[in-house]
Amino acid sequence: MNIAISGAGYVGFSLAVLLAKDNHVTAVDILPERIDKINKRISPVQDAMLSESLEKDALQLEATSDAETAYKQAELIVIATPTDYDPERGCFDVSSVCSVLEQVTAVNPQATIVIRSTIPIGFTEKAREKYNNDHILYSPEFLRESMALYDHLHPSRIIVGCDPIQADQRRRAKAFATLLSEAAREKDIPVRIMGTGEAEAVKLFSNTYLAMRIGYFNELDMYAESKGLNTEEIIEGVSLDPRVGNYYNNPSFGYGGYCLPKDTRQLLAEFHDVPGSLIPAIVETNRIRKEFIAEDAAARAKKQMEGRAEAKQPVIGIFCLAMKKNSDNYRQSAVLEIMDLLEKKGTMLIIYEPSLPDGSLFEGREVINDFERFAGEADLILANRYESLLDPVREKVYSRDLFARD
Repeated sequence: MNIAISGAGYVGFSLAVLLAKDNHVTAVDILPERIDKINKRISPVQDAMLSESLEKDALQLEATSDAETAYKQAELIVIATPTDYDPERGCFDVSSVCSVLEQVTAVNPQATIVIRSTIPIGFTEKAREKYNNDHILYSPEFLRESMALYDHLHPSRIIVGCDPIQADQRRRAKAFATLLSEAAREKDIPVRIMGTGEAEAVKLFSNTYLAMRIGYFNELDMYAESKGLNTEEIIEGVSLDPRVGNYYNNPSFGYGGYCLPKDTRQLLAEFHDVPGSLIPAIVETNRIRKEFIAEDAAARAKKQMEGRAEAKQPVIGIFCLAMKKNSDNYRQSAVLEIMDLLEKKGTMLIIYEPSLPDGSLFEGREVINDFERFAGEADLILANRYESLLDPVREKVYSRDLFARD
């Protein structure tokens, strides 16, 4: 089968690698550096399994910026372009998805089109009407960053949204689900064919539930810290209840990254005419968590500074900017907002981030990648996720990473 995938970020590219073992796949992107890397068999995203597959597997994979040719030749077109949340409009910016839908409908209206980008609830149905194209489906992805290929190979479930009354749509939906199932290593994967609105809602409610768990255990941590209790012991005791489970329960500086910040805000927007208080609270608790961390860290840094001669302001070292380990993604990372809050509290910031050049500036803050110098100049080191490199200066480290995971 000829397949075109629009968008070569971690969602689109991991799917391209998955399907290119048994199909001819063309990855379409607007960034020349991504296209060049893919054609040289270099992963454009950080993912060890993707890199290994590119080196070892015989993939029928190419990348191009010539979208029209790729779409014309494809039987299946998957859209995996970014849909960032637009705070001014109060919803996702779906312009990139609309652009692809318009182009595909113009050059290849018979192809099956599957949207994998995260979209507002009701978007797919409106898109079918707008573009007069009944071949548009929606299939949410449930991928972890830096684990995208693994999650494609071992999916928790496969969901495809269509109009269940339309026989042709249901046939196309089943065909796409089968394509994903056969490419996976797992057997007996739960597959659900449902309405597109329901499939769109599954994506937003799934990610918001994960954000809720993060917020819950972060609030537990704030309570324990404020009352002088042992957070780790409380979490372990709570999580022994099998209804809670010992997973996704590690405190952090707040949720961030590609998905959770924008998906929770989009779901909140979906509730504008629906009564409820939980979804707004999930968004709000993440803001409160970052303020709590900044306040606590600033106070600790000032106390640490007292022993330093001629100290004028506390220096806080930011240990890595990414939202989690094995990631090069800074977008919406909780530590970025915390840095702004810390500066408002009169602290000076320095950054240790190996993915940036030593001596460069990140938003006006100095990057120091000589770790000994970085640690020596910092009164306090802020680490969202702890690494063994910090062991020699553990007494300076401020982190809520209790279990070294999640």
